[in-house]
Amino acid sequence: MTGFTFSVGLIFLLIGYTAAGPEPDLLPRAVRSSACQEHTSLHNRLDVVEKKVEDTVEKLEVELAALLEAIEAPKWSPLLDNTGKPAVDILEDPEWRS
Repeated sequence: MTGFTFSVGLIFLLIGYTAAGPEPDLLPRAVRSSACQEHTSLHNRLDVVEKKVEDTVEKLEVELAALLEAIEAPKWSPLLDNTGKPAVDILEDPEWRS
């Protein structure tokens, strides 16, 4: 009975090995290490770029808030009051204006 159990176990082992397919070719450790270092370096560079973008956006938000506050100041109100006047689209081609 032991020989039979061993044979069945060996057959199942071979079936499992065959179903799994060939082992993937592993790159040498030095190549894998180099790829990991490049990957880490790339992520570090992306983190630096992301931080610069975030800082720039924050500065632009501050500048925009200051500009909007200046435009809404009372001394600019007469220039912004366009009641009864046609609105001018600054992006419109001047030749199209009537």
